[in-house]
Amino acid sequence: MKKVNVRKLALAGILVAVGIVCSPLSIPVGASRCAPVQHFINILGGVFLGPGYSVGMAFVTSLLRNFMGTGTLLAFPGSMCGAFLCGILYKYGKRLPLAYAGELFGTSVIGGFLSYPIAALLMGSESAVYGFVFPFFVSSFGGTVIAAVLVTAMKKMRVFDVYLGNLEPKSQTAGTGNTRR
Repeated sequence: MKKVNVRKLALAGILVAVGIVCSPLSIPVGASRCAPVQHFINILGGVFLGPGYSVGMAFVTSLLRNFMGTGTLLAFPGSMCGAFLCGILYKYGKRLPLAYAGELFGTSVIGGFLSYPIAALLMGSESAVYGFVFPFFVSSFGGTVIAAVLVTAMKKMRVFDVYLGNLEPKSQTAGTGNTRR
């Protein structure tokens, strides 16, 4: 049985809560609601927690936003595709620009194309196939710019590394001149 990392699960829950609290900050564009905070959270999850957690967070956030009436069904393909591609590209490429590009491409292009059948069949929208790519790009671009600034700073400062167990905290005796030889 796979061991569950409680710290990762707790951080994922906090990020989902931030996504829900900030969901009223969405901008309606056509049949979709652009939520830049969701994309920022996708990148945080993809970089610090991995693709599985990131997709799970995107799903739970989208589900809760729909239950609360602050999201649409289009939140599922957009956020989940972006979260997955962001997490996978960062996991295997270990470069932040790949994570940012993954979020942009996954949300706008892949999520935009996957949103068309949902909009046409379930929501009765008569948008063109390409009708979701631009609004999703605008939304994910805003969140990606926020993430580029904050995640880059967090990685340099190693904000989550100690918390998630990726780095040992500095010992209290460091810098006191007490060295054993």
